[in-house]
Amino acid sequence: MGKVYLIGAGPGDPDLLTVKALRLLERATVVLHDSLVSREVLALIPHEAEVIDVGKRAGQKLLTQDEINSLLVSHASHSEIVVRLKGGDPMIFGRAAEEIEALRAAGVPFEVVPGITAAIGAAAEAGISLTDRRASSQIVIATFSRGADASSMNWANVTRCSTLVLYMPGADYAEVARQMRDAGLPDDLPCVIVSNATTPRQEIRRTTVAGLDQHHKLAAPALMIVGRVAAHHVEEIAEAYWPEKSSRRSTSQTKIS
Repeated sequence: MGKVYLIGAGPGDPDLLTVKALRLLERATVVLHDSLVSREVLALIPHEAEVIDVGKRAGQKLLTQDEINSLLVSHASHSEIVVRLKGGDPMIFGRAAEEIEALRAAGVPFEVVPGITAAIGAAAEAGISLTDRRASSQIVIATFSRGADASSMNWANVTRCSTLVLYMPGADYAEVARQMRDAGLPDDLPCVIVSNATTPRQEIRRTTVAGLDQHHKLAAPALMIVGRVAAHHVEEIAEAYWPEKSSRRSTSQTKIS
């Protein structure tokens, strides 16, 4: 029996692959990859390896998750190195937990090889530190939920000391902005949209929560970085954004009394 490697392909630039990921990819006999893996990384796969695209196209899955799990188990029975190649890091929005469970149940050896997640790659390209002792003490990484699943996005976790990184914001940025406003995020809070981070197709747009209404969808994969750390200048990071609500309340109460 062979071994399955769940490998993070990083945000797109092949130079950002870990040494271990590159070494395994060059020796792979079978590679099952997602659609978000960049063409530059896919070009590193050996010509003799069997390559299987298991990603999504226009929201439609080529294979179900159960079918992908079965393929991993099946190929591990006769291939030495089976690579499950995922964009970014396999443990962040990569459904790695389900594949790990299937491999464990089948008794298939596996190993996780971390990758640079899109949040880190996009922030580096935009020149944004996701944490800053002057403005942000926590990072909230989430996907944007719509319709009946909207409750899965817990906006209560996003505070004035948070940096929000929103994966897969969808096509309607105005709807994203509406939910942010409903959650109490101010209109002038800085927001950066990064598409195809670290690749030659990269696009970066700088705006605010209010400005999202005027922006059209960027090509996938894209994400948003929202928070005071996304400001252009250090001076803008301070109290100019999201003033302390308790301070406003206490001031108001003083005036009334």
